[in-house]
Amino acid sequence: MSDTVSTTLPAPRSGDSTADTGAGTGGSPQSAPAGGLQKARAFTRWIDRRSFEDPGVRSALRRGRGRDLDAVPFMHRFVAGWLTEEQLRDPDVQRAYYTVASLIASQRRDQFAAAKSGAGTASESEGRYGRSLGAAFADGVAKGEAGLRESSAETRLNLLSRQSVAGLHRHLPGAVQQLRDKQVDVDWAQLLVDLSRWRPHCGAIKRRWLQDYYRARQADVYRRALDADSNTDVQPSPDNATPDPAAGS
Repeated sequence: MSDTVSTTLPAPRSGDSTADTGAGTGGSPQSAPAGGLQKARAFTRWIDRRSFEDPGVRSALRRGRGRDLDAVPFMHRFVAGWLTEEQLRDPDVQRAYYTVASLIASQRRDQFAAAKSGAGTASESEGRYGRSLGAAFADGVAKGEAGLRESSAETRLNLLSRQSVAGLHRHLPGAVQQLRDKQVDVDWAQLLVDLSRWRPHCGAIKRRWLQDYYRARQADVYRRALDADSNTDVQPSPDNATPDPAAGS
């Protein structure tokens, strides 16, 4: 394992007021400060790149998957520096950072963003808010035979939506593994923000997940129907059929 931590994307100072994920600040998830998602993007990109470049970092972080905060001393070196003093007083925010870091590191090496050209994903350029987990499950179903079964995606998403904070962290690794096995991208930064805010805002967050899922599914079904209509050959009706010159001869 490397003895130094890369400074290309340095961890923010503990007094950085723009580093907050929005947990405990009031308001809805849709009104989360832009700084929260910006910091989450910086953190998740940094974890992605470090995990891709250094097998030791990757191993240390993935060992924390599904574990309690007091059982992951090998992760503190890579995560603790990103947490502000305020965030260190919030167990939910801390757990969100550690969980997302372990999930990123648990990917196959070819799935890291750093392994791909551009080292970024489309979801990162879509605006102020990222893609929700509901949108990710819809992407999985839209892959057809190569993706997720619709019934499986709905069951998993509804299960996650019913969870407490502890239950969500317990079920999330399996859900993310299901998506990554089908080559579905997860917006790690948005997931980090949602996890951090789950306790006070779970109603609004799960509503957004489900709305994003069903809106995307409806749009995909509509698009497929239009494609099917455009590819259907129009057969002439009997009344308008062209007479056969040879008929009656």
